[in-house]
Amino acid sequence: MKAVVIEKTCKASDLQVSDMPVPEVKPGWVLIKVKAFGINHSEVLLRQFEADRPYIHLPIIPGIECVGVIADKSDSRFQNGERVMALMGGMGRSFNGSYAEYVLMPESHVFSVDSSLSWEELAAIPETFYTAYGSLTQSLQLSAADTLLIRGGTSTVGLAAIQLGKAMGAMVIATTRSERKADILRQTGADGVVVEGNEFHRRFLRDYPEGATKVLELIGAATLIDSLRITALHGIVCHTGLLGNVFSLKDFDPIKEIPSGVYLTGFYSNRPTQRQIDSMMKLIDKGGIHPVVAATFSLKEIAAAHELAEKRGLIGKIVVDQSLSGSSSDR
Repeated sequence: MKAVVIEKTCKASDLQVSDMPVPEVKPGWVLIKVKAFGINHSEVLLRQFEADRPYIHLPIIPGIECVGVIADKSDSRFQNGERVMALMGGMGRSFNGSYAEYVLMPESHVFSVDSSLSWEELAAIPETFYTAYGSLTQSLQLSAADTLLIRGGTSTVGLAAIQLGKAMGAMVIATTRSERKADILRQTGADGVVVEGNEFHRRFLRDYPEGATKVLELIGAATLIDSLRITALHGIVCHTGLLGNVFSLKDFDPIKEIPSGVYLTGFYSNRPTQRQIDSMMKLIDKGGIHPVVAATFSLKEIAAAHELAEKRGLIGKIVVDQSLSGSSSDR
């Protein structure tokens, strides 16, 4: 099979496709023929910095998610030819991931998918939409009565959360660092847009004086305290992302920094269940949601896909579609 293998940290231009044996099936694992997969920031970081860390099992095929069909069900509950998605749980880090024509996955990390979406669109769903869906349902307990603020709305998870939040009936407000991206957020479904920056707290409360009942914090520690202060009484803030590249709060005093009657939680996307995936896919279907795909590449264009992923300002998910013969197509 064709696959991309990382042996050490490297530049995007160093990525190339190699020939290697199709993985041998073993009990408790299933073989998936990969139809498509999304490119994630964690995979860029793996290539740039993390591959040399001792907990990464080199050489490794990267890729934390994919969609495809069961090629060999082994002793699993699946059927050969069944449409599935796979994500997380050490994929592309502890064992080989999705940057290949076939991937061997633990049965527990594989989920049946009932959807009429194309493989390209499905590839934009697993990690991105599950992170957004889990944050909204499990952590924020979002309902149609809520006013949802999404900080980091133009990120892939932010765009997914806008679409899912609207499908759940909530009023959705999203943030962006650039006024020129506001129309994109509105086109995706946001009811309101607030630009990040100076006096955000004052400007947000000027437009929404009652505050947000639920806040999906994707920027992270850099704006977390500000988000807590604009949350309504009995509202919830879910810390899910780290887009601001600030990974902790120095001298954080929960008693002083978390307003009385406001709740702070987080979401970790490493343990999805079939029930959650089924519920998420039903909501996507019911809401008529189509993931925002920024660009599509073939496997042999993996270097170009990673080069694009390193650039700022891209709106939507980068997808690798195994059916493409060569040329990329921007959307």
